Amino acid sequence: MTRRRAAPRSIACVPAPAGASADYIREVNVRYHDTAAFSYDAKWGIDFGPIGQDQVGTKLRKALGRNPTQPFRETLEIGAGTGYFALNLAQLGLIERATAIDISPGMLRALDANAERLGLEVETVATDAEELPFADRSFDLVFGHAILHHIPDLARALGEFRRVLRPGGTIAFCGEPSRYGDLLASIPKRGGAAVAPLWRRAVGAGRRVGDESASSNGHKLEGEVDVHAFAPSALRRLLVEAGFQSSRVRGEEMLANLWGWALRSVESSAEPTEIPRRWHRFAFRSYIALQRLDAALLEPRLPPELFYNLVLSARKPS
Repeated sequence: MTRRRAAPRSIACVPAPAGASADYIREVNVRYHDTAAFSYDAKWGIDFGPIGQDQVGTKLRKALGRNPTQPFRETLEIGAGTGYFALNLAQLGLIERATAIDISPGMLRALDANAERLGLEVETVATDAEELPFADRSFDLVFGHAILHHIPDLARALGEFRRVLRPGGTIAFCGEPSRYGDLLASIPKRGGAAVAPLWRRAVGAGRRVGDESASSNGHKLEGEVDVHAFAPSALRRLLVEAGFQSSRVRGEEMLANLWGWALRSVESSAEPTEIPRRWHRFAFRSYIALQRLDAALLEPRLPPELFYNLVLSARKPS
C-alpha cells in the first residue's frame, strides 16, 4: 500500500518554445505526464522484474562509482513517474523507506498502483522539485531518473536537494541527456522515419491512424517537456555552486540509445496493436544486448560528452 501526503499545489518543470516561461513549462509537464501515465510503462518498456532491477541497480552503481555497502535508510525520489527507480531499488533492498515526488498526479496514481501490485510501501507527494515540502536534513539519498532536464530552475532545485539531505548525504541522478548525445539522437530518428514504410510492410503492420506527433503522447509534445541537454562540465559546475562535493559525472549508453530511437521512430508510425509480438521481443532483446555492450566496452573508455545519457552523483559535506 502507498500513503499519500498532502502537499502544497505543485509547480513543476517543463521546456518548450523559445522564451517559454517557467509556469508554462510546468503546466505542459503536468498535462503531458498526466496524459502519458496510463501507457507510460508499456511505451518505454519499464520492467519491475529481474531485468528492471538489474538495469536500475547498474545505473545507481555507475552514478555512485561503487556498489552501496548498505541500504539508504530515508530516500527521496525526484520526478518518480510510475516508480521505475524507487520500486526496483526497494525490491533490490538498496533503499529502506521511500518518498516519491512528481509534479504529475497521474504519474503518482500509476506509481501507487505499481507499488500496491508489488506489495511495496512508498509515500507519494505531488509537488515541485524547486520547492520541496520537507524539513531540512530529512533524507540520506535524493535521487532520480531522467528528471533534471525537465526542471526550469535547476540551480534552485539543487539547493533544495542539498537542504533536505542530511550531512554526508548523497544525490544520484541517471538518464540525463547530454548535449552532444541529443544531437546524435536526431540521426536515428530521421533514419527511422525514412525506413518506416518499408518496415511496416515487412512486419505486416498498418500505418498509424492520426498523427502521433500532434497528440499529447507524441514526439512533438515530448520535445516541449525537455528543457535542458547537459554538458558534463556544466553539471559539475552546478553541483559545486549548489554546495556539493565529490561530484562524479559519467556517460552511459551510446549504441543502445541510437538503436532505441530508431526503434521508437519506426514503431510510432504503425498501429500499436498490429506490431507483432516477435518484433517486440527482438527489439527489447537487442536493446538490452547493446546496453551490455556499451557498459562493457564503451563507457569505461570514452569521455562522457560522447554518450546520449549522463549519470551523476555528489555528496553534501558532513
